[in-house]
Amino acid sequence: MKTEKMNISKCAYWGLLMTVLLYASCNKKAAVAAPQLSVSPTEVSFTPDGGITDLTINGNAQWTIGDAATSWLQFSKTTGSSGSSTIRLTALANSTGASRSTILTVSATNGQARRVTVSQSSYIYPSYNTSPKAPDSTGMSTAVQLAAKFKLGWNIGNTLEATGGETSWGNPLITESYVKSVKQLGFTAIRLPCAWDIHIDNKGTAHIDQNWLNRVKEVVGYCVNNGMYVMLNIHWDGGWLENNITKLKQDSVNAKQKALWEQIATGMRDFDEHLMLASANEPAADNAEKVAVLASYHQTFVTAVRATGGRNSHRVLIVQGPNTNPGLTFDLMNTLPIDPTANRLMVEVHNYLPSQFCFLNQDVSWGKMAYYWGNGYHSTIEPDRNATYGEENDQIADYNKMKTKFVDKGIPVIMGEYGAYRRDGSANVPKELALHNASVDYWINFTTKEALARGIKPFWWDTGGALDRRNNTVKDQRTIDALLAGAK
Repeated sequence: MKTEKMNISKCAYWGLLMTVLLYASCNKKAAVAAPQLSVSPTEVSFTPDGGITDLTINGNAQWTIGDAATSWLQFSKTTGSSGSSTIRLTALANSTGASRSTILTVSATNGQARRVTVSQSSYIYPSYNTSPKAPDSTGMSTAVQLAAKFKLGWNIGNTLEATGGETSWGNPLITESYVKSVKQLGFTAIRLPCAWDIHIDNKGTAHIDQNWLNRVKEVVGYCVNNGMYVMLNIHWDGGWLENNITKLKQDSVNAKQKALWEQIATGMRDFDEHLMLASANEPAADNAEKVAVLASYHQTFVTAVRATGGRNSHRVLIVQGPNTNPGLTFDLMNTLPIDPTANRLMVEVHNYLPSQFCFLNQDVSWGKMAYYWGNGYHSTIEPDRNATYGEENDQIADYNKMKTKFVDKGIPVIMGEYGAYRRDGSANVPKELALHNASVDYWINFTTKEALARGIKPFWWDTGGALDRRNNTVKDQRTIDALLAGAK
């Protein structure tokens, strides 16, 4: 009886053991056979310029990316085996003017499938860099070398930048004889403020009217052919850039900046080093956040111009400080655009300090007109019309800031606009007219001389007040004399 019980227990033991082993074996086979497939990331976004990103695929079976044929997306491989694999996706630049996307399906032989959504945004406007040339550095100086070749500049103001057309602000068409007369007076450079937005003939594509582009090119030719250095910009132009230095407008402004400069730069590409291009005019930025947005506008300008190639690949380019104010520029402009060509950038500021003396033509809530400026030129008869700031020490302080921050570091500074104007023909005639005129002469002479002494290149702002554009005769000899004396 005892033996029989023992035999039954052994049978039960071995039966139970076999059941456990069989269960374990089945579970092991089931675990090994479980299908595995993962893809990371599952969403990929490319910028309009294109780029590269990696996909990581993990699985325990062979896999394939199915239906991956797109003209703008390239793959390092489209098949793989079990384990971990990395696929490199390369997106080409999107110049279509519309965003695009595709869905990639990764399928494995174990029955698993995963989807990856790939998208690419587009610039608002199509690319106009349709015929880039190979870089050409022939005869193209660095910024420092170029700055040494000119001294005193002249603005042809209120003309090409007039928002109703070249003559809509009262000035005649620019002629080559006028440019020659500016040169004969002793000026060696010309600044061409220019509007472009009103000359767009297709708002949907930001296409510039070819007739306007040809006209601007003709005027640039007047300057270059007569040995004048010339800087061409996108001026106020209705304020589409200058008044929209915000994160909200950043993308749309950069889109227009790119479209316009690709067209301008391509049209002007064959001019030699006498032509300099300038990103903007007086960008309304007065804090770090706005300056960061402004920096993106300048970067778009530099990138667009350089991409057109030819001499533009080595041309000197000019970027504007915030408000073109020397103090703000010193405090806030701490970086310049990334430029693939070294030592080809200049910085631009303006000088109408103090504005109450330089151009204010009526008393306003924030200040009264000043008629007298400078040490030894203050009035005792009209003391309330004496300048109270922006005199010699302030001018020198601003110039020194530009010198130490930029000029001393091999970055030339352009004083793209400056000026102080007489009130002897206005309704507000100073009581001491002779002293007023002497003050203006002194301001012109002093600011010109001190700027040049610190390597800052000044461009006088003229809209027809000093030189008659209809007969090319001097209208304000005192202003011309003061400018030339300051430049000696």
